[in-house]
Amino acid sequence: MLPTPRRPILRRLATTLAVAALTLSLTPSAATASPARYTNPLVEKRADAHISRHTDGYYYFTASVPEYDRVVLRRATTLQGLTTAPETVIWRKNSSGELSANVWAPELHSIGGKWYAYFAAGRADEPFRIRMYVMESSSANPLTGTWSAPTRITTAWDTFALDATTFEAGGVRYLAWAQSEPGIATNSNLYIARMAGPKAISGTPVRIAVPTRDWETRGFKVNEGPAVIQRNGRIFLTFSASATDANYCLGLLTASASSNLLDPASWVKSPDPVFTSNAATSQYGPGHNSFTTSEDGRNDVLVYHDRSYRDIVGDPLYDPNRRTRVQKLYWNADGTPNFGIPVADGPTPVRLQSYNYPDRYVRHWEFKARVEANVTNLADSQFRVVTGLAGGGSVSLESTNFPGYYLRHRNHVLHVEKNDGTATFRGDASFQQRAGLADGSAVSFESTNAPGRYVRHTGVDVLLQPVSDAVGRADATWVLQ
Repeated sequence: MLPTPRRPILRRLATTLAVAALTLSLTPSAATASPARYTNPLVEKRADAHISRHTDGYYYFTASVPEYDRVVLRRATTLQGLTTAPETVIWRKNSSGELSANVWAPELHSIGGKWYAYFAAGRADEPFRIRMYVMESSSANPLTGTWSAPTRITTAWDTFALDATTFEAGGVRYLAWAQSEPGIATNSNLYIARMAGPKAISGTPVRIAVPTRDWETRGFKVNEGPAVIQRNGRIFLTFSASATDANYCLGLLTASASSNLLDPASWVKSPDPVFTSNAATSQYGPGHNSFTTSEDGRNDVLVYHDRSYRDIVGDPLYDPNRRTRVQKLYWNADGTPNFGIPVADGPTPVRLQSYNYPDRYVRHWEFKARVEANVTNLADSQFRVVTGLAGGGSVSLESTNFPGYYLRHRNHVLHVEKNDGTATFRGDASFQQRAGLADGSAVSFESTNAPGRYVRHTGVDVLLQPVSDAVGRADATWVLQ
């Protein structure tokens, strides 16, 4: 048996070595990844937005304009830069006949060294005789290059068709779109087909989704706006459902990357919508999304439109105030996407990831803060880093799903509580953001009104405590994700 006086020394040494080993075992992305943080809305009065990042280092943006009369493009080297980037019109509607009304939902794709702009349009004499079209440009810069005249994408039926998107999987290029099929009493279903080239499909289209559930049939029976992201051995296809008012929402189809994508049985529809209106954050009718990546390439970003109000005067289709918005797309431990909720306008939130237990995040549970793994109710673990309520260069951490509620300490225990306007609350909810005590690339939060005490975890609890050793420094260090 070791002499008693040596036991505390050896225990401290063992603890220090354990923390050091755990720190060394962290992957670089866990310790150094920068969060994808933006300010919403990204672009006002632009719906059905499509953003893609090209190999030339630019983000390319296109969307429906309220007048439905043209196809526009923007580009910038950052996502936020698209807010103020100049906009170029690459095509305007015809004065009559085909392509003379309702120019909807453009997408820009780079295929084989050329640019292709897909969109839908109707006729001035039949505005809802919507069909799909594509234009081509071989110029390096699609904003200044020459574009071919639009050509129609022919499908199995000469019916209402829109929202063409294209993707490649397993070496095969596919087109996915929405269409009204004769004999089915819906406004639009989802279809997929192989492509014979960027401008045409080959073979027989396959129906992969029909609106049947309550959340897909509010106002109209709609499945439309397909968008694809491929991760973790699976192909995830989002789509929009119901009328374009506050009922509009995102659904999800999932297929194995190794499956036959032309077999309807390969696609499984999630039973519930994955992204819906949220009254707490004042976001209504989120939908018609696309996907891109953050500037550092480490984060997936969800692009979508919505409105900041629920009640609409007149036909929602002609309400001009849908805005393009972006926020980070997260992934569950099982490899499925977690969309969370449409966050409030302003800066997008982050998660506070434990530095020494990187599978765990700060979340609120019954308004008490705790550290937990596998937080599938994503918004419980998201906070906006905002100007500190107490000023003095401090920051405050505002709850995402309870705006106006902040992370604050009470009796040195962290809670999420509503700002009561008092000086005590402002002090309790304000922190100095420091370089991480265990790693300068991460962060630590020191209390403003209790200097020397830091936000740290002990077990599952999140406390405000002094930090004096390696364990404490690791417990009080957070990675913003």
